Amino acid sequence: MDGHNSDESKQNTADMTVFVQNLLQQMQSRFQMMSDSIITKIDDMGNRINELEQSINDLKAEMGVEGSLTPLDPAKQKSDEAKQDEGSA
Repeated sequence: MDGHNSDESKQNTADMTVFVQNLLQQMQSRFQMMSDSIITKIDDMGNRINELEQSINDLKAEMGVEGSLTPLDPAKQKSDEAKQDEGSA
């Protein structure tokens, strides 16, 4: 009877090993799919940002303000306006 329990124990261990290996393979596959999906979305976002930047540059070129200040630097813009006011007075 002792030999029967040993065989059953070995079978249970083998079954558990196979189960864990399959589970790990499934997890690895899912993580790889998620990783690929995230990388694809990041690449798409990068492309969209590049397209947006190009569109902004095209609009600036059409308006003829290629070298002008952006609204992101209001301090410098105010400084330039003050200099213009001083020159006109």
